[in-house]
Amino acid sequence: MAVAHLSMMISKLQNVSTSDHSSVVSMNLFVALLLACIVIGHLLEENRWVNESITALLIGLCTGVVILLISRGRSSHLLVFSEDLFFIYLLPPIIFNAGFQVKKKQFFVNFMTIVMFGAIGTLVSCTIISLGATQFFKKLDIGTLELGDLLAIGAIFAATDSVCTLQVLNQDETPLLYSLVFGEGVVNDATSVVLFNAIQSFDLTHIDSSIALHFMGNFLYLFFASTMLGVFAGLLSAYIIKKLYFGRHSTDREVALMMLMAYLSYILAELFYLSGILTVFFCGIVMSHYTWHNVTESSRVTTKHAFATLSFVAETFIFLYVSMDALDIEKWRFVSDSPGTSVAVSSILLGLLMPGRAAFVFPLSFLSNLTKKNQRDKISLRQQVIIWWAGLMRGAVSMALAYNQFTRSGHTQLRANAIMITSTTTVVLVSTVVFGLMTKPLIRFLLPHSPKQTTSMLSSEPTSPKSVIVPLLGQDSVDDLVGQDIRRPASLRDLLTTPTHTVHRYWRKFDNAFMRPVFGGRGFVPFVPGSPTERDNNVQWQ
Repeated sequence: MAVAHLSMMISKLQNVSTSDHSSVVSMNLFVALLLACIVIGHLLEENRWVNESITALLIGLCTGVVILLISRGRSSHLLVFSEDLFFIYLLPPIIFNAGFQVKKKQFFVNFMTIVMFGAIGTLVSCTIISLGATQFFKKLDIGTLELGDLLAIGAIFAATDSVCTLQVLNQDETPLLYSLVFGEGVVNDATSVVLFNAIQSFDLTHIDSSIALHFMGNFLYLFFASTMLGVFAGLLSAYIIKKLYFGRHSTDREVALMMLMAYLSYILAELFYLSGILTVFFCGIVMSHYTWHNVTESSRVTTKHAFATLSFVAETFIFLYVSMDALDIEKWRFVSDSPGTSVAVSSILLGLLMPGRAAFVFPLSFLSNLTKKNQRDKISLRQQVIIWWAGLMRGAVSMALAYNQFTRSGHTQLRANAIMITSTTTVVLVSTVVFGLMTKPLIRFLLPHSPKQTTSMLSSEPTSPKSVIVPLLGQDSVDDLVGQDIRRPASLRDLLTTPTHTVHRYWRKFDNAFMRPVFGGRGFVPFVPGSPTERDNNVQWQ
C-alpha cells in the first residue's frame, strides 16, 4: 500500500515537472520570438509597407502554423490568450507610458475635439455596429445571440487600435493630427471598456427610459471617477517624493515608487470597478507634470526610458499573443462545418466599421472647425480621412472584450460564441494587416513630406497663436505668459472660438499659486539640504 502511494506521488511529481518544463520551453520560445520581432522590425524600419506591429503579427502567424504542424493539429500557440493577463499585466504599461510621454500642449489644446472623437464617437460607432449586427445577423444561421450580446458586439468593435498609424505619423511634423489620433485612441479604449462593463452590469430584458438614464449616469460616473482616481494617485506620488526626497539616499527607491504608484492606481480602479485605462493614463499625465520633476536627474532619464521600454515590449508581446492564438483549433472546430457563415459574419463586421467611423469623424470634424478661426488649427479633409482610416484597425482590446463576453475561462462552449470569437480574430488580423500595410502609402499620398514647410512651421511656432496658449499640463517654462497680453473673451462666440486662452490662463495661475508649491514640478524643486537642486532652489527664491 505504501509502495503504491509512493509511486503515485512520484508519478504526480513527474507530471508537474513535465508541465513546468513545457512552460519553461514555451517561455523560452516566446522570448526568442520577441527578440526576433525587435531585430526584424529594426531591419524593416524604412520599409514602405511593413511596420513593427504587422511584423509581430506575421511572425506570430508563421510560428502558429509551425506549431500546428509539429503538434499535428493539436495546438497552435505557446500561451493561451487570457483577458486577465492582457488587462492586468500587459495593458497598464502601454497606457501609462502614453500619458507619461504625451505632448500635453497639443493634447489639452485639442482636448474637447479628442473627447468628442473618443467618447461621443465611440457611442455613435457602437450604436451603428450594434444596429447593423442586429439586422444582418438575423439572416445568418449563427445561433442564439441575446440583446446583451448584440450591444456588447458594438462595444467590442468600437474599440480601435491606431498603433499602425501612430508609427507612421511624426508628432513634430503633424502635431495636430498626431494628437487627435493618439488622444482619440486612448479615450476610445477607455470608453469602449467602460461601455462594455456598463452593458454587462445591466439587466437588458426590460428596457425603459429610467434604465437608459441610469445607464448614462453610470457611464459618466465611471468616466469621471476613474479620471479623478488617476489624478489623485499622481498627486500623491508627487507629494511623497517631494517631501521625503528619496533620491538623497537611493534613486532606485524613486523609480520603484513611481512604477508601483502607477500600477497601484490601475489595480485600485479595477478593484472599485472603474476604468483602469483612464485612471492610469491620467496618472501618467500628472506624474510627468509634477512627480517627474521632483526626482533626481538620473531618475528622470531612467524612468523615461524604462516606461517606454516596458510599453514597447508589452505591445510586441500582445501582437504575437493575438496572432498565435488566432489559429486555435478548439474555436475553429466549432465553425468547420459552416466556414461560410464565419466569413460572412467577419465581412459584415468589417463592412460596418467603415460607416461606423465615417458617421462621426466627418460631422464632428466639421463642428470642431466651426469653433476655430485660425486655418492651421482646423482639421483639413485629408487629415479627416487619415483619422477615419486610423480607426478602422482593431486590436487586442477587441480580442480581450470578445473573450470576456463569448468564452468561459478561455474556452468556447456554444457555436454562436465560437463564431463570434473566430470572426473577431479574423477582423483583428485582416484590419491590422491589410489596412496597416496601406497606412504608410496612404499617409504619404495625402500628406506629402515637405521639408521646407515643416521647417517653416517649426520656426514660426514661437510667434504663432498656439505659442501663447500654455499647455494645461506641460513641461514648458512657467514664465511663458510673462509679457503676453491675452484678450479676455468679450462674447460667447469669442469664448467658443478661443476657449483655450481663458482655460489655460486661469489654470496656469492656479497651478503656480497652489499646486506646484505643494506637489512640486518644474521650478518648484524640493528644498533638501545637500540635494543636487539646493543651489537652483536658492537662486529661484532669492
